[in-house]
Amino acid sequence: PEGSLLDAARATPRRSSIIKDPSNQKAGRKKTVSFSSMPSEKKISSASDCISFMQAGCELKKVRPSSRIYNRFFTLDSDLQALRWEPSKKDVDKAKLDISAVKEIRLGKNTETFRNNGLADQISEDCAFSIIHGENYDSLDLVANSADVANIWVSGLRYLVSRSKQSLDLIEGSQNTPRFTWLKSVFEEADIDGNGIMLEDTAVELIKRLNPALKESKIRLKFKEIQRSKEKLTTRVTQEEFCEAYTELCTRPEVYFLLVQISKNKEYLDANDLMLFLESEQGVMHITEEMCLDIIHRYEFSEEGQAKSFLAIDGFTQYLLSTECDIFDPEHRKVVQDMTQPLSHYYINASHNTYLIEDQVRGPADINGYVRALKMGCRSIELDVCDGSDNEPIICNRNSMTSPLAFRCVIEVINKLAFVSSEYPLIICLGNHCSIQQQKVMVHQMRQVFGNKLYTDTPLSSEAYLPSPEKLKMKIIIKGKKLPYGQDLLEGEVTDEDEEAEISRRMSEECLGEPKMTWLCKGLSDMVSICKSVKFTDFESSMRSQNYWEICSFSESEASKISNEYPEDFVNYNKKFLSRIYPSSMRIDSSNLNPQDFWNCGCQIVAMNYQTPGPMMDLYTGWFLQNGGCGYVLRPSVMREEVSYFSANTKGIVPGVSPQVLHVKIISGQNFPKPKGACAKGDVIDPYVCIEVHGIPADCAEQRTKTVQQNSDNPIFDESFEFQINLPELAMIRFVVLDDDYIGDEFIGQYTIPLECLQPGYRHVPLRSFVGDIMEHVTLFVHIALTNRSGGGKAQKRSLGVRIGRKTRDYTMLRNTGLKTIDDIFKVAIQPLGEATDMRDNVQNAIVSVKELCGLPPITSLKQCILTLSSRLVNSDNIPSVALNMKDNFPYLEPLGTLTDVQKKVLAAYDLMIQESKVLIETADAIYDKIVQCQKTGMEFHEELHNLGTKEGLKGRKLSKAIESFAWNITVLKGQGDLLKNAKNEALENMKQIQLACLSCGLSRAGSGSADAKCKRCLEAIEEKETGDENGRL
Repeated sequence: PEGSLLDAARATPRRSSIIKDPSNQKAGRKKTVSFSSMPSEKKISSASDCISFMQAGCELKKVRPSSRIYNRFFTLDSDLQALRWEPSKKDVDKAKLDISAVKEIRLGKNTETFRNNGLADQISEDCAFSIIHGENYDSLDLVANSADVANIWVSGLRYLVSRSKQSLDLIEGSQNTPRFTWLKSVFEEADIDGNGIMLEDTAVELIKRLNPALKESKIRLKFKEIQRSKEKLTTRVTQEEFCEAYTELCTRPEVYFLLVQISKNKEYLDANDLMLFLESEQGVMHITEEMCLDIIHRYEFSEEGQAKSFLAIDGFTQYLLSTECDIFDPEHRKVVQDMTQPLSHYYINASHNTYLIEDQVRGPADINGYVRALKMGCRSIELDVCDGSDNEPIICNRNSMTSPLAFRCVIEVINKLAFVSSEYPLIICLGNHCSIQQQKVMVHQMRQVFGNKLYTDTPLSSEAYLPSPEKLKMKIIIKGKKLPYGQDLLEGEVTDEDEEAEISRRMSEECLGEPKMTWLCKGLSDMVSICKSVKFTDFESSMRSQNYWEICSFSESEASKISNEYPEDFVNYNKKFLSRIYPSSMRIDSSNLNPQDFWNCGCQIVAMNYQTPGPMMDLYTGWFLQNGGCGYVLRPSVMREEVSYFSANTKGIVPGVSPQVLHVKIISGQNFPKPKGACAKGDVIDPYVCIEVHGIPADCAEQRTKTVQQNSDNPIFDESFEFQINLPELAMIRFVVLDDDYIGDEFIGQYTIPLECLQPGYRHVPLRSFVGDIMEHVTLFVHIALTNRSGGGKAQKRSLGVRIGRKTRDYTMLRNTGLKTIDDIFKVAIQPLGEATDMRDNVQNAIVSVKELCGLPPITSLKQCILTLSSRLVNSDNIPSVALNMKDNFPYLEPLGTLTDVQKKVLAAYDLMIQESKVLIETADAIYDKIVQCQKTGMEFHEELHNLGTKEGLKGRKLSKAIESFAWNITVLKGQGDLLKNAKNEALENMKQIQLACLSCGLSRAGSGSADAKCKRCLEAIEEKETGDENGRL
């Protein structure tokens, strides 16, 4: 019974997902478990380890083009000359593959056999690899039982192939490597007596100094293992034991495999290897050899590496762990967005009941609430002010009235910290519950403390929008009630829409009848300028009579109802007016709402209970990390433009926005702590990783890795995931690490980041604790790539992704408005819109075809693609069989003699890619002009829509639908024009990158100085064309 209870408990879902739509969660992966696939606990830390493993052999699945899959036992011959497998119907001598016949080794499902195999979907990308051999580039397609084993075979085989023409004796010489020479020198320096041995305590301290992340207990255990294996009685450590312990403890296999892969099968990186890695994998632009040498000299440990300018495994690991390889784009650590838009066009970092550091009911007021919020970049804070003794206003929790704060003390702290984290405006939401007499004291104190920081300019009725954050820099804005305009009153009654009072009313079960009235003095009224509080009735009334300087506050339940029933209206309303959302009065525990639900409708001020950590606060703080953490984030253009259509509830593609595919590979974890609240459990944990995507409902998704048993130090996950993102500007990624064998608490760490801030390539994710603090040395090692389904996107974040057939293309359709004059204008755009989509997709498909023929995944950069392609286009003497020929500034490849059938096929695919890019570059301007002209002509009728609709007998819902369809069409035209513009710029950049790659591969004609000069001129011409386009129409 005890066992069955335990099983039942384990089967119970352990955490409620914050992704609402269960269809977006990958099912059936909860309890998959990964046991180490290594033959022993010994890690792979050198080529020698890989080769020993291969010689011992293991079972691999052999995949045939017929879709059949066979289990075979593969081994490497002891003389390292051939690969063999059994059982086989062939003779023993024929069931083998000579290493000398191997052309290349591919990791992943990147051959025709894998692509066409009916069972391919059931095969893990990370466990599959292919050996390409023979003159016809035939493939031997294999699947390992884990990503670890696949990596060992791929690394070992690549090493053998690259060394096939050299002596393989050096494989055994691991004691003579620069790494061991460096470790020996470290040991000798610490060995004061020069006896070649040292105390275990000294050796432990030495390793801890070299790798501070290692636990002392783990280092001592490793020394005991080594000494036990040698049957030693003494605990003193020899030089050899020190080197062995360091190598086993500090070599991360996944980093070693990566090093071998990018160094072209050496065990170190030179400046050229590093430059290619940074350009093609990490997305770094304008990298130079000097920059690479600088990185090597800053991170390489060994003297030999420093002298010869190469980066070995320890220096490379250190570099990958440095802030230079952080997942967060450093550009976004400063203000990068346009800050001159109206205030209503930004999301604003806001705190609810800022004075609380505990729950809503019993929590005392605390000055630290303001200190914390302001230091975290909060730009909207709340002051709940009541009458105090001795005519001194106080700030307190009106539900408990304990520990009041003097109003003056609070505003002095606010004045001191208001612009420490951000120079952009601070909004003070004033909850005024004071008598007229103490209101006057408040006014006097605020004028005295804030001085000219207070923004009290009278809003101009001639303006249509609020001033910008740029214009309001270093200003404090008071949000509150205001006396009626045009009445010269010293005091008067105003309605009191105080959400804090809701709790009191609910708790005392008061009925909500007539609105409560409160008295307001003129001085306090005059302090309110562009944030006058008014009550919301409905969108029709607001759009007709609300002034741009008036702000409405919505309770969470009210805003949820509106966002579900009228999402398009809410977005349109928020283009001009500020909306403030506050948590439900039922959240007496100070829990938080999901801010994304309201951001999706354009609501700017979503107030959060800063004192309550958890998933919602993770999303909030993660979101406002972008734009320099200044507390203001510009909304997507489709939610700002006066005539545009956007609904948060869209089920698919957002009109005019190019959907992107996010590729995430969770490789490994480092130094995971035991969950803080776990009880009655040892230090061993069973970690797994959840990847959550938050954004518009169509983008929300969640997937998880397998569980790694009993490994907190360096669990290897090696799993890849894909997510389609329809509105990238609103998407956030949350990495969560959890314990699958928890008691009491499962949370290990998390990190939340806006999609726009992700850096591509191999990155370490610094995990945060439950309360949001960065945990030292606790990281996730991941690979990130962003591909664009239909042509645009950021060049540095990779090129195009998936091939799109003509029948399955997403032609964004224009809608019929029912107004003949308008529909006739939009009909003109149907053909150019179709042509624009076809051109973008043709280029996309041509690039994907080249990548497939090169055996590369879609996320590969074009530079990497050209390097692989050039290795195919050589003759038997390893001399290029093609040469770069610049025709009309386009990089064509011209055959030099006879090509093999395989080479002809590759060259034909390359020519098609250049040709499709040329068509796009040369015709984009004309098509763009047609689309923009149609958009301009349509916009001329914008003001006349109501009249035109009335003339044609449209009214009520039909008229609203016609106006909505008009906005949709304008959004489509603008968006498709922008996508075409981006596609042309990207194609120009591609031509430049291809030409540079061809030159670096030596594909320009040998000995032809004039050809090189011509190439340089063509490159300059491409750059000029690109600059001209940026400054001109495109």
